[in-house]
Amino acid sequence: MSKVGFIGLGIMGKPMVKNLLQAGIDTTVYDISENAMAILAKEGAKTATSPKEVASNKDVVITMVPNAAIVKSLLEGQDGILAGACPGTVIVDMSSVSPVASQEFAKLAAEKNCPFLDSPVSGGEPGAIDGTLAFMIGGEEKTVEKIKYIFEAMGKSITVVGPNGSGSVAKLANQIMVNLNIAAVSEALVLAQKAGADPKKVYEAVRGGLAGSTVLDAKAPMMYSRNFKPGGTLAINLKDITNVMDTAKSLNVPLILTSSLQQIMLSLKANGHIMDDHSGIVQFYEKISDVIVKSQE
Repeated sequence: MSKVGFIGLGIMGKPMVKNLLQAGIDTTVYDISENAMAILAKEGAKTATSPKEVASNKDVVITMVPNAAIVKSLLEGQDGILAGACPGTVIVDMSSVSPVASQEFAKLAAEKNCPFLDSPVSGGEPGAIDGTLAFMIGGEEKTVEKIKYIFEAMGKSITVVGPNGSGSVAKLANQIMVNLNIAAVSEALVLAQKAGADPKKVYEAVRGGLAGSTVLDAKAPMMYSRNFKPGGTLAINLKDITNVMDTAKSLNVPLILTSSLQQIMLSLKANGHIMDDHSGIVQFYEKISDVIVKSQE
C-alpha cells in the first residue's frame, strides 16, 4: 500500500482525505490551517510542517488548492514538494488550473524524474464527501494504473483523457457545461416566477424530460429555497471560467455564451455574491428582472 501526501484541506480536500483514510491508505497532510490538520489528525492522518516534509518518503503526493500560483509555490523552493520527493514519486495535481500551467508543472516534476498527472475533479463537495468524484486525467496511462486504487478511494469515474494538460482541458470543458447549464436554469426559473408559476412545480414538471440533468437536480432546489451555501463558490467558478476564456483566446476560439457568463459572474462579484454557491447566478437574473425565485411550498 502506497504512502500518500495530501496538500490542501479545504471544502474538497478534507473529505477526500477522509476517504483515503477510510480505505486504509497511509496519508500525511499539510495545510496553512493548523485547525484543518488537527481535525484530520483525529481521523488518523499524519501531519507535516511543510510541503517538503509531506513529500518525503511518499509514493504519491496530491495537491488540491485554489489556483496555479499556489501549486507552483508548493512544488518549488527549498521547502517545496520537489525538494522532498524522491525520483519516481508520483505528483498528482487535482486543482483546477489551465492546461498551460499543468504542462509547466509536468516539466518541473520531470526534472526530478517524478511522473506528473493533472487530475482535476468534478462532483463538488457532495462527491468529495460520498467518494463519487469524477477524475479527468492528463498523463501516462501506466502511471494511473499503478495508483488507480488511490483514485478509487475518492471517486467512481477515472478517465485518462490524454497527455499532460488534457485533464485540465477536460475540466475547462466541464466548467463551461456546468455553469452555462446553471445560467440556463436561472433564466428559466426567473421566467417561470415572473409568469406566476411556482418554480418548484416547474422544476418537478421538467426534470423527468430532456431538460433533466444532474445540474438541474443539484442547483434548482437551491435557487427556489434561497440556499446559496457554497458547495462550489462563484469565486472558484469565476476563476475557472477566466481560465477558459484565457485558453480560448490563446487558441483563437470564440466562446460567445461563456464570455457573457464571465460578465455575469463579474457583476455578481461586484454586488457582493462572490462567495455564494454558483447556483447564486440566479441572483443576477433576479436583479435585472425585478423578481425573486422562491417556492411557496
